[in-house]
Amino acid sequence: MLDIVCYAVLEALFYLSRTEIQATYNGMSVAYCYLVVPNFHQTSTMTHFGIICPATAGHLNPMTALGVELQQRGHRVTLCGILDARPSTVAAGLEFRAIGESDFPSGAMAEIFSHQGKLSGFAAIRYTVNWVKDITKTFLNSAPKALKEVGVEALIVDQVSPEGGTIANFVDIPFVSVACALMSYRDASIPPATTIWNYNPAWWAKLRNQLSYSLLDRVVQPVMGAIAQFRSENNLPAYTKSQDLYSQLTIISQQVAAFEFPRQNLPEHVHFVGPLFNPKTRSFVEFPFEKLTGQPLIYASLGTLQNRLQYIFEGIARACALTDAQLVISLGGGMSPESLPELPGSPIVVNYAPQLELLSKASLTITHAGLNTTLESLREGVPMVAIPISLDQPGVAARIAWTGTGQVVPVSRISVPHLHSAIEQVRTLSSYKTNAVRLQQEIVNAGGTTRAAALIEKVVSRVE
Repeated sequence: MLDIVCYAVLEALFYLSRTEIQATYNGMSVAYCYLVVPNFHQTSTMTHFGIICPATAGHLNPMTALGVELQQRGHRVTLCGILDARPSTVAAGLEFRAIGESDFPSGAMAEIFSHQGKLSGFAAIRYTVNWVKDITKTFLNSAPKALKEVGVEALIVDQVSPEGGTIANFVDIPFVSVACALMSYRDASIPPATTIWNYNPAWWAKLRNQLSYSLLDRVVQPVMGAIAQFRSENNLPAYTKSQDLYSQLTIISQQVAAFEFPRQNLPEHVHFVGPLFNPKTRSFVEFPFEKLTGQPLIYASLGTLQNRLQYIFEGIARACALTDAQLVISLGGGMSPESLPELPGSPIVVNYAPQLELLSKASLTITHAGLNTTLESLREGVPMVAIPISLDQPGVAARIAWTGTGQVVPVSRISVPHLHSAIEQVRTLSSYKTNAVRLQQEIVNAGGTTRAAALIEKVVSRVE
């Protein structure tokens, strides 16, 4: 008798290039895999998808990967964004339509990030809200016309582009939501992503969470106010709750279910598919691989936003100098290697690094707990030391601690002894590596970009 019952649904073999197979055991999903069918057939109907997302690497990388997957399935894909999104879009082989060239000329995001990278905590959140408000207004005013001109038939909207759903409503086309950052669909039992709180089902924790959500609502009111005004002026139904921002067709999260706190109230159209990943959409980055010594490798990156906090890089270098490992630091464009003082331990310091290649060699990642770096580390089974700075990074760090895949060192507790202790604990206790490998398998099973594209095709075809 078979212990594992597998079933496969072959959706229009003459049209689809991939077929999803879900294996179940006693009614519980244990794996997702995809059979590759010779790719000489396309989908029965081509859809012109538009993508709306922030012009930052942490959002452009997964969204262009998803766009390429849809394009390979026979669809047309156009990313609609400010000019700073053009290079990544074109490099991925997707079409690009500029929005708000006069409001956000080339280089606008670099200027924004230059200031944001010096901030942390609530100050960084407030600054982010202000520039998101400006982009929101620009997109509400300009994107509908652009979408109509290029003939977009369905939208794929990043959850942190809150205007996307309203634009789709105004143009009267379907849209799906993609959570490139930590999924923000609200649940009173789940702490806000901006906090480092652990999951706790107690009544007082739920009350604490709700009060924090109320505070966040006040912080993001400038953005929501702009959206509410646009909806009112154009006779669109008013939003009554935060969930109204997201698609009622499907919500796709880069997380896997195992990297999320226990949720009880998620609708059926929420899907945890794992990282949206395609190495071919990444730009080539030179790196002196010949300088790697063969020692255990520690890879350190604070991403591309909050990456101008020099004292954190210096602390990381000093802590790693006390180990037998070799350190690689990626500055993420926030500073130049020449601007740093000579660091102890002689780490390799670069402006940008080929992150995927280095993670495949790393024994430990020191990260700001950005979701992409976190998931890419787990994809390689690499445990972490997380130093969350702002935005959703505290929430990601809380999940790193929850899953036992790493240690967390808050910015307020940054010191060489604390960092060294966390680094040595993660490197020497086997449970961290074991848990990271467990999450690695969850990511393999989740389906990733291929499953996300299949879900989008399925719901959009129903609407059409």
